[in-house]
This record gives sequence, structure tokens and C-alpha cells, in this order.
Amino acid sequence: MLNIVFFEPEIPYNTGAIARTCALTDTRLHLIKPLSFSIDEKAVRRAGLDYWPLVDLHLYENYEDFKSKNPGVTLYCATTKGQIRYSDVKFKDEDFIMFGRETSGLPPEIMEENHDNLITIPMIPELKRSLNLANSANIILYEALRQLDFPFVH
Repeated sequence: MLNIVFFEPEIPYNTGAIARTCALTDTRLHLIKPLSFSIDEKAVRRAGLDYWPLVDLHLYENYEDFKSKNPGVTLYCATTKGQIRYSDVKFKDEDFIMFGRETSGLPPEIMEENHDNLITIPMIPELKRSLNLANSANIILYEALRQLDFPFVH
């Protein structure tokens, strides 16, 4: 099972949208606090529709809590500052893919700690900005699932 991690997400619709994808693909969703919203908020619930009960959801107080509860995992960090294309990664079952805040991405210390696993989605260099968080997570998650031959289908 793959793992999507949102570090301190700020926009409830993005979290609701990826929760829906995680439910439909048998992917774990990890949320690292602080969240800029309550996961009980109407906007999050509406974006996730009625899939929330199907989400394998894990909440963490902070990044250190996340690390202590997931020691030794392979963690890929999605960032516009990455040098490795997400499509060049050979994803494995149980890999973790982390995405940062919508407004500021991942903190430098997390990227430094995971410098060998900074992945990116190719974009026009002159416009190198971030794609929508939920869209980015879906793009990379579906590539990882494709490589694993969509294990939830078998």
C-alpha cells in the first residue's frame, strides 16, 4: 500500500480531494499538523464526499511525530526544487510521498534531510510554480500505482 503525506495542509478542498483518491486507490493518507482547518469542516467533508469512512487516515502532531511513528521508510518529497522527475523514480510498495503546504511547500530542513529523494513534476521553466496540491498528489500517486500495476484492482 502506498502512502500520501500532506505536511501542514492549508486548503480543506485539497485534503478532501486527495482523501477521496486515497479511499478509491487503497492508499494511506497521512496528515501532519498543524492543519489550517478541522477535518470535520464542511469544505473538507464535501470535497471528500462520502469517502471519508473509507480513508486509512493517520494524523501526526508534527514532523518529528511522523518520523518516530514511521522509522526507516522510503520518503519521497515532492517539490518544485527537486531534480528527479517523479516518472524516473522506481516506486515500491509501502513508499511514502510527501507534499508541503500550498503556500510555501516543504521546509528546507525536511528537504535537506531527504535530499536524495526530492522529486518534481516537469513544468515550463519560466513558469516554474506549483501545481494545485491535490492535482500534484494525484499525478505522482497514479504513476506510482501504475508502476505497481494498480494493486487495488487484483
